[in-house]
Amino acid sequence: MFPWSLFPFNKDMKDQMNQMNPKEMDSYIQGMMKKMFPGGWEGMMNPNDMMSGAQSFMNPMGNQGQKSQRGQQPSPSSNSIPANVFESFEDIYIRFQVPSEESMKQLKIFHTSNQAIIENIPEQGERQVITLPCLVKKKGAVAQYKDGILELKIPKSIDMQYTEIDVSDKY
Repeated sequence: MFPWSLFPFNKDMKDQMNQMNPKEMDSYIQGMMKKMFPGGWEGMMNPNDMMSGAQSFMNPMGNQGQKSQRGQQPSPSSNSIPANVFESFEDIYIRFQVPSEESMKQLKIFHTSNQAIIENIPEQGERQVITLPCLVKKKGAVAQYKDGILELKIPKSIDMQYTEIDVSDKY
C-alpha cells in the first residue's frame, strides 16, 4: 500500500490553513516577487531579462559558476540596444528600437541556428548578439521597419532528431 501518511495532506491540514495569516503570506510573496523582479513588472516584457533576478536562487556559487558557463558570450555593454525577444507557435520575433533612419541604412543583421547578430547599432562597428529561445530555420527570415521599431521574424526549426544515450553500470 502507498504511504499516503508521508504527504502533508492529513487531518490537521484544515487547522493549519485556518492558522495562516493572509497578510504575512502576502508580504512574503511580495518580498519574493521584488527579489525576482527588482525593476518591478517591467522585466516581464522582456523574456531574456525576466529571470535575471533569479540568478541568486539558481546559482548558489555566485559569479564563479557564471564565468564558466557564460565565458563565451560577451557581457552586454552599456551601449547595447534593448531587444524584446518572444516566440509564437511558428516564429521567433525580435523587436528593437532603431535610433534613426540613418542607422537603418548602416544596420546589418545575421542569424545562426540559435543566435541573432546585429551590427553597426547603436554606433558603427558595434555588435550585439542575441541568443534565441529555440533553433530557427536558415531561410525565411523577414525584417520590417515601422515607426522607429525594427521587427525581425524568424521561422522556428522543428528539430525532431534525438539520440538515445546509453547509461552503463560503470562508474
